[in-house]
Amino acid sequence: MSIEDKPKTLQQPAMHFGTFMGLFWIIKFTFLPLGFRIPLLQLFFILMTCFVPILGYIYVRKYRDKYCDGELSFMRGFTFTISMYFFAALLSAVGHYIYFQFIDQGFIMSTYMGQLEEIKSSITGELELSIDQLIESLETISSLSPLQLTMQLISQNIFYGTLMAIPTALLAMKRKKQF
Repeated sequence: MSIEDKPKTLQQPAMHFGTFMGLFWIIKFTFLPLGFRIPLLQLFFILMTCFVPILGYIYVRKYRDKYCDGELSFMRGFTFTISMYFFAALLSAVGHYIYFQFIDQGFIMSTYMGQLEEIKSSITGELELSIDQLIESLETISSLSPLQLTMQLISQNIFYGTLMAIPTALLAMKRKKQF
C-alpha cells in the first residue's frame, strides 16, 4: 500500500476493524440466550468475552503495521482503540435491539430471575439479602424498553472499551528505531 493509498485519519481503519469487532460481538451475544438451553454455548460466550481484549490488541497491531508503518504513539493507539470499540458498539447495538425488540420477549430476564429464586430458596442469612437486592436490580432492568436496554448496552460497551483502550494502546505502541 503506497502512502497515497493510506487514509489520512484513523476513522476509516477504526470503522473497518470496528465492523469486524461488532460482528464478533453479535455472534458472541447469540451464545448468551442459547447458553441457557445448551450450557456449552454459555461457556463459548464467556470465552469469547474474554477474547475481546485480545482481538482488540490484534486489530490495533494490524492498524499499526498496515496504516502507521510500524510506528504507533500511545495517544494514537488509544484514540484508534476507543474509536474501534465505539463503532463496534454501534454495530452490535443493532443486533441487541433486534433481539430485545423482536426475539427475547423477556426470556433472558425471566431465566435469570428463575435461577436466582432457585438459589434464594436454598440459602439463608446475608447471602439471601444480597440475592434479594440482585432480584430488585433485575426487575428494574426488565422494566426497560428494548431501546433503553440497547442504549444501556451501548454505554456499557463504550465504557469498557475505553478502559480496555489504555492497556491495549500501551502494549501496541511502538517507536521507530533510530540509528
